[in-house]
Amino acid sequence: MDESQARNDALRAAAPAAIVIDGVARQFNSRGQSVTALDNVNLQIGDGEFVSFLGPSGCGKSTLFMIVAGLLAPSRGEVRIAGRRVDRPVTDIGIVFQQDLLVDWRTVLENVLLQAEVRRLPLAPARERARQLLQQVGLAGFENRRPWELSGGMRQRAAICRALLHDARILMMDEPFGALDALTRDQMNLDLQALWSQTRRTAILVTHSISEAIFLSDRVVVMSPRPGRVILDLRIDLPRPRTIEMRDSAEFVAYQKQLRGMIGAH
Repeated sequence: MDESQARNDALRAAAPAAIVIDGVARQFNSRGQSVTALDNVNLQIGDGEFVSFLGPSGCGKSTLFMIVAGLLAPSRGEVRIAGRRVDRPVTDIGIVFQQDLLVDWRTVLENVLLQAEVRRLPLAPARERARQLLQQVGLAGFENRRPWELSGGMRQRAAICRALLHDARILMMDEPFGALDALTRDQMNLDLQALWSQTRRTAILVTHSISEAIFLSDRVVVMSPRPGRVILDLRIDLPRPRTIEMRDSAEFVAYQKQLRGMIGAH
């Protein structure tokens, strides 16, 4: 790790938490029975950290994601962002889901600008930023194409640009690359790392991919089978920028074994 990276990590560690998850639990009613999806989840995410959530299907990762975003209320406990309790949908975030949710009757550029229109941002600077973001993810020249003319990876790049358009404090992603082939997913990981590195916004990623979590993250949080609890909070001490070749390193493989063993043990 170089000196500038170490200094940045130290500054983030000393900064107050951007997100505090305090005793969060969530129950659902299913066919007349109460089902506990989450139970007593406690976690702090520092300003500028990239944190991934891993765990088996049904462990509550996406439920916790929705609670942090203010799209779902906890049954107990609370989430605080920048010291304020989340009790409604959070506006200062960008969200990317597995489905890109692009609108087919609008161009790629117009899809990215939806963010500005909904938020009533000045359109001229928003259009310039949208073009810059599209260029950064390799979509320069595709601004006037329709979503149905793009590959799955290109569509997801556009969706990420839309999430980043308003310079949100927090970027949240729920399985954004789950439907992509392996090679495209690798490139998306590289693209996302490059975009995140430019601003170092706080980022949350829900994924089923152990290698993806290690590659992108400062920390990987493992959740238990339902009811979901935090059973491991692992700091990833690998230099940035990370390369695909690093996945063959002894350090990377050791992280994989540790995480796979923890998930398999539960």
